[in-house]
Amino acid sequence: MDKPLLASRRQFIAALAAGAAGAALGAQQSAPAGKSIIDVHAHFQSPALRPLTPGPMSNWSLQAHLDQMEAAGVTRSLLSVTTPGVPATGEQGAKLSRDTNDYAAKLAADNRGKLGFFTCVPMDNPDAALREIEYGFDTLHAQGVGLFTSYNGVWLGDARFEPVFAELNRRKAIVYVHPNSAACCTRLMPEIADTLIEYGTDTTRAIASYIYRGAAHRYPDVRMIWSHSGGTMPFLIERFDGADRGAAAKAAAPEGFRQLAGRFYYDIAQASNAVATRALRSVVPVEHIVFGTDYPFRTPLDHVQGLEGAGVFSRAELEGIYRRHVAKGLPELV
Repeated sequence: MDKPLLASRRQFIAALAAGAAGAALGAQQSAPAGKSIIDVHAHFQSPALRPLTPGPMSNWSLQAHLDQMEAAGVTRSLLSVTTPGVPATGEQGAKLSRDTNDYAAKLAADNRGKLGFFTCVPMDNPDAALREIEYGFDTLHAQGVGLFTSYNGVWLGDARFEPVFAELNRRKAIVYVHPNSAACCTRLMPEIADTLIEYGTDTTRAIASYIYRGAAHRYPDVRMIWSHSGGTMPFLIERFDGADRGAAAKAAAPEGFRQLAGRFYYDIAQASNAVATRALRSVVPVEHIVFGTDYPFRTPLDHVQGLEGAGVFSRAELEGIYRRHVAKGLPELV
């Protein structure tokens, strides 16, 4: 039997992070000068989560994060909890979310201007989620809310999340969405890490769920940011065009998939290459493409160099991706 391509997700991410960090450190002399970039997709780990989520994030350090920002011309990072999120439910999950949000708020306060954060929300309990949204915005002054594409096999367009999105719509909130592995499809191929295929696929599932279950139509004031250049969505657009001709799609998404998808924002983390970004810009307005890095799994410099080398965007468009699109459409993040 062939040796597994990747022994485990943890080994894959650890190797990727180590390799990317080394490449970035070796290339710092070529970092572009004079930039003022906003990174909407950067991760941190709170002391409360560290013993519960062992792996590469346990090595996250604030100073290393700030150093990597400076190397690439990133002047502000929006922090979020990455997969698997808070590995608990009920009262324990709510407490871990609160402790994590308090820690993120302290990081932001201690590094005023350089860091912001998305509130971590316990989505297993709508009442607890609503309490944490209120606390995050009204007490901690978070810049937005961080969610995952699915929770125990339920995607974001599902009716059980409607109280949460109704409140987010009322607040005209920014919602940053990170993928995870859906309950249906974890480790389908043990030799392939879920990050390679499932993350992009689950992002597409969540976008389709949010549109075709009517949430995008019902909550037009929620500003969604989807990760990784929209996952596989841009490559499947012809199928969504076809689905739009069906009666059910017309009822739930009368504006049509493309128009609704074009209202969302998309970061280019882990997908700054020419293939992914060219596909994305053919589906959504360039003004809705923003900068992200997935730090510490990849570095800011990786993504600056990826965008600059891809040749997909003009200089003016690159400057928009780096900062102007956020400043115009998502000003709370600035």
